[in-house]
Amino acid sequence: MAVSLKFVIFQVMKGLAMKNRYKKIAEEILELADVKINGSNPWDIQVHNDNFYQRAITEGELGMGESYMADWWDAEKVDELIFRILRAKLDEKIQRKFSILIRLIPAALLNLQSRRRAFIVGEKHYDLGNDLFQHMLDKRMNYSCAYWKDAQNLDEAQENKLELICRKLYLKPGMRVLDIGCGWGAFGKYAAEKYHVEVVGITVSKEQVEHGRKLCQGLPVEFRLLDYRGLNEKFDRIVSVGMIEHVGYKNHRTFFEVANRCLNDDGLFLLHTIGNIKSVNSLSLFEHKYIFPNGMVPSIAQIGKAIEHLFVMEDWHSFGTDYYKTLLAWFNNFDKNWVKISSKYPCHFYRMWKYYLLSAAGGFKAVRNQLWQIVLSKNGVLEGYRFVR
Repeated sequence: MAVSLKFVIFQVMKGLAMKNRYKKIAEEILELADVKINGSNPWDIQVHNDNFYQRAITEGELGMGESYMADWWDAEKVDELIFRILRAKLDEKIQRKFSILIRLIPAALLNLQSRRRAFIVGEKHYDLGNDLFQHMLDKRMNYSCAYWKDAQNLDEAQENKLELICRKLYLKPGMRVLDIGCGWGAFGKYAAEKYHVEVVGITVSKEQVEHGRKLCQGLPVEFRLLDYRGLNEKFDRIVSVGMIEHVGYKNHRTFFEVANRCLNDDGLFLLHTIGNIKSVNSLSLFEHKYIFPNGMVPSIAQIGKAIEHLFVMEDWHSFGTDYYKTLLAWFNNFDKNWVKISSKYPCHFYRMWKYYLLSAAGGFKAVRNQLWQIVLSKNGVLEGYRFVR
């Protein structure tokens, strides 16, 4: 009995020592970003459970996200905390444990975004419920970065983005336009009504197809539940907004080959995408598990390699700071309207979604991610492409 009691006491003391050790490491690392534990600044981290320290240090982004979902820590401004962590590159100063690192291997070895798996993100994310996105997004339900130049609110900024895309594509009445990853139909409706073009939109989300068909009733806008690899017809223009992030680095070349075969020789292709400042072949573990299964953000180098001998780059417009403002606007809408939809979602959903939106905002503010609009042609615009801002 005495031996057993001594053993229990020893284990408890050992556990306390480990917790104190991890807490000390966390304090030292966070100090590099001017973040204090239980401090008074809005970006300081308030710890409610001491198990947080070990999870954050050994599991990185996944440990941070899951411990936030479990209410182990908080911060008045989560986006500002993440901004400081990423700007100081603290994520590069921790050593993730083997059980976390091994989760990155499938993305390197397997094609997680194959044609057979293409509809997973539609089912797991975009089909969560149109009411969620209606209460979070702008009135047109644009689920991509807005363009805030001269805009006073989210609705204006998203309309700016749609107009910017149409002007960059130099749309003319009667043109046939392909929208790869059409969302709930915002672009198709806007382009058909204002520029009198015909639009074919494809998506892997059943909810988006259903909503889009109702939204665009009576307009020359068609919606198809289809993976991009199933396309083989010609268009005058192609647009893809916020979709290549689901394609995966193993399929970038295929994606652009499909766009090339579907675009008329004198056509233009506008790609709107989040951009990574470095090339990766692994997943963001938190977003992969809880938000965007199999998502992977491309880099300049990866896009450049994938378009070689297929397209000529006519324009490359970067405005990532606009995504920071967009994400904050989405969170404010979500937070304000949560009470209206909360009964439809599990109890952990609010903190999961809040962390997703605000941590992403912090990433854009830290310039860890960027936002690009790229205009491509097949053979080059002979008279020169006139860029639009």
